Amino acid sequence: MSRRTARQRPGCPCGLQEEPYDACCGRFHRGEAAAPTAEALMRSRYSAFVKLERDYLLRTWHPRTRPGALELDPAMRWTGLEILDTTDGSAFHTTATVTFRASYRGGSLHERSRFERIEGAWVYVDGDILD
Repeated sequence: MSRRTARQRPGCPCGLQEEPYDACCGRFHRGEAAAPTAEALMRSRYSAFVKLERDYLLRTWHPRTRPGALELDPAMRWTGLEILDTTDGSAFHTTATVTFRASYRGGSLHERSRFERIEGAWVYVDGDILD
């Protein structure tokens, strides 16, 4: 598995494509499309944290584990996303894991996230902090 890293630069915060945010994760955030894989959902959720898209984060959270409210800190400065590993997560799967490191000014979050598909759409279930 190769490591793919996103650093803040022109384009979408998820770092997967050089496309502008609106053509990449922005279309997921606006509800124009659904993330086709668990990794794409993970990347779009990272971008949602960067862009303070609280409604998208809640909408893509499994109903079983979704918090009643979500407060985002506008002072938080996310600086990059690195996908370290993925297990399953395509259209042929119903569950997946994505291990990532999300960097922010002053530190990073290293997590193995679990995802499930509900009615064809990937949702975030929960995760284990690894560091």
